[in-house]
Amino acid sequence: MAWALKLPLTDEVIESGLVQDFDASLSGIGQELGAGAYSMSDVLALPIFKQEESNLPPDSENKILPFQYVLCAATSPAVKLHDETLTYLNQGQSYEIRMLDNRKIGELPEITGKMVKSIIRVVFHDRRLQYTEHQQLEGWRWNRPGDRILDLDIPLSVGIIDPRSNPTQLNTVEFLWDPSKRTSVFIQVHCISTEFTMRKHGGEKGVPFRVQIDTFKENESSEYTEHLHSASCQIKVFKPKGADRKQKTDREKMEKRAPQEKEKYQPSYETTILTECSPWPEVTYVNNSPSPGFNSTHNSFSISEGNGSPSHQPEPVIPTADVTPPGHIIGQFFGEATQKSTNLLPTATPQDAQQWLLRNRFSPFSRLFTNFSGADLLKLTREDVIQICGPADGIRLFNALKGRVVRPRLTIYVCQESQQSPDQSKHENGDAAAFFVYHAIYLEELTATELTEKIAQLFNISPRQINQIFKQGPTGIHVLVSDEMIQNFQDEVCFVLDTMKDETSDGYHIILK
Repeated sequence: MAWALKLPLTDEVIESGLVQDFDASLSGIGQELGAGAYSMSDVLALPIFKQEESNLPPDSENKILPFQYVLCAATSPAVKLHDETLTYLNQGQSYEIRMLDNRKIGELPEITGKMVKSIIRVVFHDRRLQYTEHQQLEGWRWNRPGDRILDLDIPLSVGIIDPRSNPTQLNTVEFLWDPSKRTSVFIQVHCISTEFTMRKHGGEKGVPFRVQIDTFKENESSEYTEHLHSASCQIKVFKPKGADRKQKTDREKMEKRAPQEKEKYQPSYETTILTECSPWPEVTYVNNSPSPGFNSTHNSFSISEGNGSPSHQPEPVIPTADVTPPGHIIGQFFGEATQKSTNLLPTATPQDAQQWLLRNRFSPFSRLFTNFSGADLLKLTREDVIQICGPADGIRLFNALKGRVVRPRLTIYVCQESQQSPDQSKHENGDAAAFFVYHAIYLEELTATELTEKIAQLFNISPRQINQIFKQGPTGIHVLVSDEMIQNFQDEVCFVLDTMKDETSDGYHIILK
């Protein structure tokens, strides 16, 4: 503290001393390093810079992707430099996508000489529409029954194997291809961008879509589930010839701009290169109605009492051989039929709840309810389900959870005549009481054809084996059952079924007594 007792220095003296010290330190840097001694690599080699560098993402610009997909359609010139490219397509027109193999020598040797699977999707670009994609597609399906959003033009495509387009996924197609061979797939987009706008008064701006391709290789179980590469591009779809007019309009607008303004926009390229992206989240589904492209076989099913209800109406299986008399089959059916419950139980585990959702055609929502048990789903209110799934599927899911079924227009009860057996119990008069087992048939269309199909389901035979259905009338006459007769049946009427061999063919007649 001795220096504190010295005479105080003036501010000018202190300031001049500081300036001299600062100049000396700067001159020292120049003397020590010099022009030739300075190296940026030495500075970047310091530990602090190495630590920051390790946290940076890898440079994707120099990364060579294993595959490249090129859409043969020109990009719009009215897109700014740093924005994603935009491509205009005509509705229903076939566009080529070239599937290119970009692998280096020795890269991904496990797929050399093998097939890979690619899935092409047309999805929404806007995040708001992505959240409601299922509801949007269901609305489109309702307005355009029988149409698809995305199709493959198979005659024009080259190198694709086993093309598939599942009826439950209107915006998805898939196929196998060999990366070592030339492969080009032609796609057709059948929806237009303005079909998904909020207001449709004409002249509105259509929503953009994305064409995304995900490629997979085989796993150890020979299933194509191991992801290899994904890429996508932004498109807008117009009515036929509309894309050409839009491209011309954009080009004319750019020609009128000043040179300084043109520099802010991308040039129009003849083709569109799909850029790498994250794989699209896969949604499992139950393939209830495979298209001809799918490798599927007819599934046999055992008829149970529930199969005649309105909510369970599978198509009858048509046997090609081993024609068994209906009387024998009726006996087998009535003796073996069991009631199978399809209601979700509160004790169901999350895995059981997932299976229940798949069986009841709620697979698009299985991911949302991954951790829901049976009790969790049953606690949901009607408003909760509608808010999660949308109005259409929400009401359907709520009714399924509560076990609600639509009441059929007509219910009849049938019993096989040979199955009638006397009960061991006695009435007061000492006569044996007859005990009959009846089974229900539910009719919606109230036609003779529908009744024939329902009885054939009970018999587990083809409807072709039933030639005619008669109703026993007064004095034992046989009256041909017509649509009008069925429409005049009383609800919950009871019949005893009897069979009669047709003398002119191998079929049988059914008699309702």
